[in-house]
Amino acid sequence: MRDMVQGKHQETAPTHFSNQTHDLKSLWNYFFDFGSESMAGLQPKIDVTEEEKDVLVTAEIPGIDEEKIDLKISEEGYLTISGEKEQKTEQTGANNYFQEISYGMFKRTIPLPFDLKYDMAEADYDNGVLNVRIPKSNEEKQKYKKISVKKKGTA
Repeated sequence: MRDMVQGKHQETAPTHFSNQTHDLKSLWNYFFDFGSESMAGLQPKIDVTEEEKDVLVTAEIPGIDEEKIDLKISEEGYLTISGEKEQKTEQTGANNYFQEISYGMFKRTIPLPFDLKYDMAEADYDNGVLNVRIPKSNEEKQKYKKISVKKKGTA
């Protein structure tokens, strides 16, 4: 039974039992994770892309006003994105059938594995997507050298 609750035998279990296992996990998380599952919905999904002259960090943070986004870069190379998603409407007397939209504060810190000019970082926010562009330092730009590949036996 323990293996089924942990999802180890879900692929061999009948469909109706798999749904019961998922429901049991949800119930367990509701009572013992104290909301951590719902707060995970606020954590932004992030891409870090290295370009020729700079590094681009893209984060999805829909439903948050740009005034509520706080960005910080440390000299040690950590980018911290934090903010707050506020519930705009107050429902009085309405009963929700279910609620999946998360509200609250979030904070995410990511390491940037590059030597960058942090004081020249720029950010823009449009349609729920935050873009942070940080130029590479001159030392970082010179760290790589292109090596040509030749067919064996040719000069």
